[in-house]
Amino acid sequence: MSIMRWDPFEEGSTLRRSMERMFDDFLAPRRASREGHEWAWWEPRVEMFETKNDVVVRAELPNVDPDKVEVTVSADAVTLKGETKREEEHRERNYYRRELRYGAFTRTLPLGTEVKSGDAKATYKDGVLEVTIPKSERVRSTPVKIEVRK
Repeated sequence: MSIMRWDPFEEGSTLRRSMERMFDDFLAPRRASREGHEWAWWEPRVEMFETKNDVVVRAELPNVDPDKVEVTVSADAVTLKGETKREEEHRERNYYRRELRYGAFTRTLPLGTEVKSGDAKATYKDGVLEVTIPKSERVRSTPVKIEVRK
């Protein structure tokens, strides 16, 4: 009879890896069929911030044709919708490899303030989409001068 050493930390590590794999599989981008092709669904990374007069949304959209991006601004949200197609080709030594990436995305971001949706502007440069939405005059902050009494 051989004695086996049991390490609870090793068992926990194995369980943790299994759980991570399960969540990765569950939360991985789902595939949807479109005209017989597999399309991966993904969301671009975004940052959203306010200035004194505007709400600004910036989205990373590398290798995305700006003509295939739709920006919709409503009174309470901004929606980015589009698709990408990326092809990479690597030729080295005795093998050939080609990677393709296709994907559609939809991202809706709630606006935390009242805006003038009709005056929104969008620009695209170096793979970054920037949407600038002016705030309504009602919610714009106005500085108040403090009167000092003596």
